[in-house]
Amino acid sequence: MYTLLKKEMNARLGEFKTPHGTIKLPGFMNVATCGAIKGGLSAIDLKNIKCQVELCNTYHLHLRPGDEIVKGQGGIRNFTSWEGPVLTDSGGFQVFSLAKLRNIKEEGVEFFSHIDGRKIFMGPEESMQIQSNLASTIAMAFDECIANPAEYSYTKNSCERTVRWLKRCKKKMGELNSLEKTLNKNQMLFGINQGSTYKDIRIEHMEKIRELDLNGYAIGGLAVGETAEEMYEIIETVEPYMPSDKPRYLMGVGTPRNIIEAVARGIDLMDCVMPSRNARHGKIFTWNGSINILNAQYEKDSTPLDSKCDCPTCRNHSKAYIRHLLKSKEMLGMRLAVMHNLYFYNSLMEKIRETLAEKTFTAFYNKYKNIF
Repeated sequence: MYTLLKKEMNARLGEFKTPHGTIKLPGFMNVATCGAIKGGLSAIDLKNIKCQVELCNTYHLHLRPGDEIVKGQGGIRNFTSWEGPVLTDSGGFQVFSLAKLRNIKEEGVEFFSHIDGRKIFMGPEESMQIQSNLASTIAMAFDECIANPAEYSYTKNSCERTVRWLKRCKKKMGELNSLEKTLNKNQMLFGINQGSTYKDIRIEHMEKIRELDLNGYAIGGLAVGETAEEMYEIIETVEPYMPSDKPRYLMGVGTPRNIIEAVARGIDLMDCVMPSRNARHGKIFTWNGSINILNAQYEKDSTPLDSKCDCPTCRNHSKAYIRHLLKSKEMLGMRLAVMHNLYFYNSLMEKIRETLAEKTFTAFYNKYKNIF
């Protein structure tokens, strides 16, 4: 259940109660694709860096170790020792990213595994079954993420099929949640708005999927080729048609600037691999903007990555040391850098919530939109 507490601009301070805990919104979901953050962070680490929600990948966990194995281990939360909420994607993005290895039809999609080449079929029912086996808190509906730019006619037909798939997802989840052997009988379902950069298709699609009264709604198919300004414009277009009493999730976004811009436009939840991926390559996010720690200027710098940060990395280590570790290809370097970047992202969301509570978000937005 979503509760709106305060609003400034279109930014929303709220809470979302789930079977596995209450999520404070706006919030950022930390991406643990295969049940772990790339960079050597465990579920215990996530607790220490202010993570609220772990996001896991349905497609990858289905291939390895297998969703039936995860179910046998008590579900993804028990498997990873993460006590909080978990959102699993549907596998739909892999339909997009594995374009050369797919065949889309009404029933679903045929894949060829990127691991061993074996043929896999996934449709709405299969996606819901896998996510039920994983026992996540929130399951995402099976959809097709359309590339940008896309042809108008293809986009429209794809969105119509995605609506039909969504209805099948809802029906299947209802069946699964009623079964005695289902681990999470209160699993939630989020629908996904698609439509490329066509405003009329986006609006029509949102109007259709909101009629299904789901637990939450996402905007998908952005940050996949369009400009940032186009992305913001689509959010502004879709937001008035999204239910005001449900969480709003912008998928796969993004930079700190993207985050505050999205929040200002009414988005509650986001996720992105950027903070962890960039950290592993030396790009560090700070309250003064991003830096490349691999640059020679940091070779003898004994100050922390960010003087305004109190994460475990910044409390104990210097720029010079992190740079040395990364240059030496030491795993600890990646771990410490990833820990900092995720702590920064989670702290950014915490600060946004604080400013919304204090009615100072507009000033915060105006200050940091140009720094980030």
